[in-house]
Amino acid sequence: MEVQVKIFTVNKRFPLTISRGTTAQTTNIWVTVSQDGIEGWGEASPFGVGNHSQSTDKIKDALQQVTPILQAFSPLQRQEVEAELIKLQVPSAVRAALDMAMHDWLGKLVGLPLWQLWGLERDRIVPTSVTIGINTPEGARTRARDWLKFTDIRVFKVKLGNPDGIDADRKMLLAVQEEAPDLEFFVDANGGWSLSDAVEMCNWLADLGIKYVEQPLPRGQETSLVELKQHTSLPIFVDESCFTSADIPLLANYVDGINIKLMKSGGLTEAMRMVHTAKAYGLQVMFGCYSDSSLANTAAAQLAPLADYLDLDSHLNLIDDPFVGASIHQGKVLPNDLPGLGVQYIASAT
Repeated sequence: MEVQVKIFTVNKRFPLTISRGTTAQTTNIWVTVSQDGIEGWGEASPFGVGNHSQSTDKIKDALQQVTPILQAFSPLQRQEVEAELIKLQVPSAVRAALDMAMHDWLGKLVGLPLWQLWGLERDRIVPTSVTIGINTPEGARTRARDWLKFTDIRVFKVKLGNPDGIDADRKMLLAVQEEAPDLEFFVDANGGWSLSDAVEMCNWLADLGIKYVEQPLPRGQETSLVELKQHTSLPIFVDESCFTSADIPLLANYVDGINIKLMKSGGLTEAMRMVHTAKAYGLQVMFGCYSDSSLANTAAAQLAPLADYLDLDSHLNLIDDPFVGASIHQGKVLPNDLPGLGVQYIASAT
């Protein structure tokens, strides 16, 4: 198979602030694999978690390294390609893009969308949350109003872990709840709390009827989740603490669910493994995203019927998304009937 790489930049309609910083623009990579007149598409987007960083340059360099090696393989050899990429220790976002593209190629070969190829049912897909970043109470209100005007929203995920402390977190969350009293709410602290703050906040959030808290403690403090779980009834999900299926057995006694992201996991193949591993341990599953376009989020949406919760909203906040794929209907990100990922190119990448 032939592999080609194109760089494109996407800009957020509204910059997103979390406990680790603010992003307004990202440069992602569009990967295509071609064989027998069929082209499969994938996306790699940069991300960072603690001291683990996958920059655009690092991803691009790794793709250039493996492109000649992949010419010996067919897109049908996903198992062999995955093993080769793991042996070469390429970044997980590289594996994600290539795995995505090979799945897209297969779907186009047989003329079926991936969700149908896997025997999944779109009517099982739950509404996606959309994200309110860290802000002042009035800024968060404005952002909530913007979301509600923009598209059909059923769930808000509110980012907490404000550097100004948990009082600032409380004021912001209450402001958003007052603005949208009929919506369901999730909370994501992105590892921004200490254990004592997490205990206090989780109990307060439980009293407010919040559905779950995501990543209350920083990556590397997973053992402290045991104590947190003893002091709160609020379901705890982990994101930054869980990259692949190998992490799940170590976390299973401490948490209630995991956040799967294609860039962390290394693609749809590993994401499917993570779903089955998590379910075997009695954990719930959600799918999330980084600064992904419609390409990667539509890929994740192919697996959405298997998820208990969804947070596939990054493409909804882009002003220059070069792709179109899954659509929003009644708050749900629904993949279409086109073969493969069902993604089309609509604008010139920059």
